[in-house]
Amino acid sequence: MLKIYLKIEEMIYLIKNISLQLNKSSFDPDVIISINRGGCIPGIYLSHYLDKPHEVIKIELRDSKLKPDLISIKEKIKKFNSVLIIDDINDSGSTIGIIKDLGNNLTTKIHFAVLINKSESKSKVEYYGKTVNSKINDPWYVFPWENWWKLNEK
Repeated sequence: MLKIYLKIEEMIYLIKNISLQLNKSSFDPDVIISINRGGCIPGIYLSHYLDKPHEVIKIELRDSKLKPDLISIKEKIKKFNSVLIIDDINDSGSTIGIIKDLGNNLTTKIHFAVLINKSESKSKVEYYGKTVNSKINDPWYVFPWENWWKLNEK
């Protein structure tokens, strides 16, 4: 499988794209909520840029056999009037879909941001660093925080 190694500069560029989209929108979240672990670094960047508090939720579908604690995720989200939930990639859309389903009966306004958005994903997001078409090319994206200790080896 082809791997694409994103550099820190590329990650920052993607976050800037999300920031520009947020600035053009009328959405002003009360908090940035990162999906652990992939959303944490971009979530912190956006939290500082927007001067908003930052929180984390844990929902792992690919690398964990444990079911996510949906009750605690819902409780965290419903504490706020509006939230921006960020992750590294919108791949199949399953993670974002689960959170959207949780938010169906909440008054909280929930928007989503990802660094990389796959256009074929079953769940759509409002903000993204870039969109890719995985039907044409479906590489594995390696984000800077996933291999920073190996950067000099490449």
